[in-house]
Amino acid sequence: MPERSGNQVRIGVAITVPEPYGSELQAARARFGDPWADFIPPHITLLPPTVVEHDAMPGIDAHLADVAAQHAPFVVRLRGTATFRPVSPVVFMQLVEGISGCEGLEADVRAGVLAQELRFPYHPHVTIAHEVPDAQLDMAFDGMADFDATFVVTHLHCYAHGDDGVWRPSRDFVLTGPEPDGTGTAAGTGADVGASRPADAGSVTST
Repeated sequence: MPERSGNQVRIGVAITVPEPYGSELQAARARFGDPWADFIPPHITLLPPTVVEHDAMPGIDAHLADVAAQHAPFVVRLRGTATFRPVSPVVFMQLVEGISGCEGLEADVRAGVLAQELRFPYHPHVTIAHEVPDAQLDMAFDGMADFDATFVVTHLHCYAHGDDGVWRPSRDFVLTGPEPDGTGTAAGTGADVGASRPADAGSVTST
């Protein structure tokens, strides 16, 4: 976790897994003994924890709004488990649909005022167990192997990290870009052209 000082804030950008799947995955993470289950909502990371100056936030909001305006809503499907072991003690839900959509968003988010290098190549996923004993990682790997969820990504979310350790959404940005065939945003997603708004309070890191 990057250190912050003075007037700096720690932020992250992610796709939040919607209900009812978000609650199911958060409950599963708690069930497998992950101590961060109550601090981090199920999500797909677009920008890992990053420290920025408070005065930079208007420019970051403008950047994220511009990114959202370039990307259309897309479908994500989570199915089956995988792991980063032995490199990292993480078990996660795999994306079997929507990988390219996440990769495109991540590349554009991690540019301009948010440009940075990554420690590892980007791999979109939803963590369900992190830094727990191997037996619990095995439980997560086996216990969620049959989980299957499909949803439409209509927003990206900017999160702020509180002094209490909880990640809370501060802004959301609606995806309003054209479909690949140029017909406009995806039908039936409820996307509002040009909209960005404060996000509902709730509780993102790169895991």
